[in-house]
Amino acid sequence: MPTNKTIVIVGGVAGGMSCAARARRLDESATIIVLERGPYVSFANCGLPYYVGGEIEDRDALVLQTPQSLAASLNLDVRLHHDVIGVDPKAHTVTVATERGEEQLSYDALVLSPGAAPRRLPIDGLDSPRATYLRTVDEAIALREKVASGLKRAVVLGAGFIGVEAAEQLRHAGLEVTLVEIADRVLFPLEAELSQLAREELVSLGIDVATSTGIDSVSNGEATDTVRLSDGREIETDLLVVSAGVAPDTKVFEEAGVACERGAILIDEHGRTNLDDVWAVGDATAMVNPLTGKPQVVALAGPANRGGRLIADHILAPEGARPLPTPLGTAVVRIGSLTAAMTGARKETLVSENIEHTTIHTHPLNHVGYFPGASAIHLITHIGADGEILGAAAIGKAGVARRIDVLATAMRAGMKAPDLIDLDLAYAPPYGAAKDPVNMIGMVAENLLTGRIDLWYAEDWETIKDDHLILDVRSEGEYASGHLPGSANIPHTELRGRLDEVRELAAGRPVRVLCGVGVRSHIANRVLLQAGFDTASLSGGWQTVVASFGAMGKKGELA
Repeated sequence: MPTNKTIVIVGGVAGGMSCAARARRLDESATIIVLERGPYVSFANCGLPYYVGGEIEDRDALVLQTPQSLAASLNLDVRLHHDVIGVDPKAHTVTVATERGEEQLSYDALVLSPGAAPRRLPIDGLDSPRATYLRTVDEAIALREKVASGLKRAVVLGAGFIGVEAAEQLRHAGLEVTLVEIADRVLFPLEAELSQLAREELVSLGIDVATSTGIDSVSNGEATDTVRLSDGREIETDLLVVSAGVAPDTKVFEEAGVACERGAILIDEHGRTNLDDVWAVGDATAMVNPLTGKPQVVALAGPANRGGRLIADHILAPEGARPLPTPLGTAVVRIGSLTAAMTGARKETLVSENIEHTTIHTHPLNHVGYFPGASAIHLITHIGADGEILGAAAIGKAGVARRIDVLATAMRAGMKAPDLIDLDLAYAPPYGAAKDPVNMIGMVAENLLTGRIDLWYAEDWETIKDDHLILDVRSEGEYASGHLPGSANIPHTELRGRLDEVRELAAGRPVRVLCGVGVRSHIANRVLLQAGFDTASLSGGWQTVVASFGAMGKKGELA
């Protein structure tokens, strides 16, 4: 039924525009005003790096809607270059700076979708004309023009999603690229050993990757800058792209009394703030994560789009409004020929929050091995003590996003890890296997929860190598190509006939088994377990060892 409400939405793009569009579909009588401080109210910010590199050719493709198109289709009052500089929650008004001066607007419902702003780092010389961010359409257009002018060298500061995409695209455009990251790995939200594979792919593209490294200063010249890295190097560059993270753009709202934590607006399950008739959505908001019990910011387009829609429901039809789900942080990124994706909690979070969990490493093929083009998906899945799926991450050449999407769906549905066995997933030789990689995670999880298998981990090797027998059950050729120092080699096909040899080598010690990816070691583990040994199988096998040792900077220690 008509409400005749005035809904003022601060900020467009994902959260704000989805809220405005849904509100109009629900109520033709509402006055819906969208205030956007910039020149674009609806643009493809996730596509900006690909425009810079030329994969997206037409700049007009970046602008999804205009005030004119939104007025025609949805009767929305979209006002560009309108910057909200004050909120009076008691009077239900906002103060707006416009090109004509300050204005005041009254609202019945106020939706805050201010997004996040690039972090401004206190680095001398970073105000150079050759330094740029990559957050807006205008920045992408200017950067594309610079690249097309014949620049030779670029430095990208920050190896998160945007930084990695920018580095890849600048390299694709022919520039020499150095990617600098203060953390110890690229794509920090990704599990460490998977990040190592991403790093190796970036290096294979010809990108110079410097992790655990910062920029001390930038010396500005007439035509180029000199970037001084914390590792002592100096790099002369034509271009410096700063992608060092973002911070919620919420100062004016916090000053008006909106409750925030570390700058992020705290919202409840319906997007409500602590102020009456004020909601918030998008990159500037935080919801309590039920796993950790702490506020969590998830700066991703998907949750913002869906959240805006649900908030409009709550404003105009609260009795039937569904709550906003806590985002799982499901994300995907391309790195050269690889795709990396993740959902839910990563291991570092589970450890820091003392959340009981077991980690499963698997390396299945994206489709059956006999069909041409099969390649490995490197999967890490965390499960709780009761089988709850806590998080997952993967990297590979094909089939990665599909598997992470299935796991994200299972998590949202509250499925336990063994339930993954029963998922009826599409199969044909070019696309998968009769036992899909997701089904296989369920099988390993069931074995763990029922005690049919125990796992050990690559990072444990140094602490257990002296008082355990490390038994490598790969072939002699595989063992010779690289192995853990001090390990013994008995191929799994010979194990049943050499159990006495294992007893002699173990000399009463527990046995820790490994193979290539964990399949043969599981077979060996079952043989040893039923022969009376204290035994466990290495999660992920030798492939995980190599990636883990690379992530720890210890790859050279492998024999």
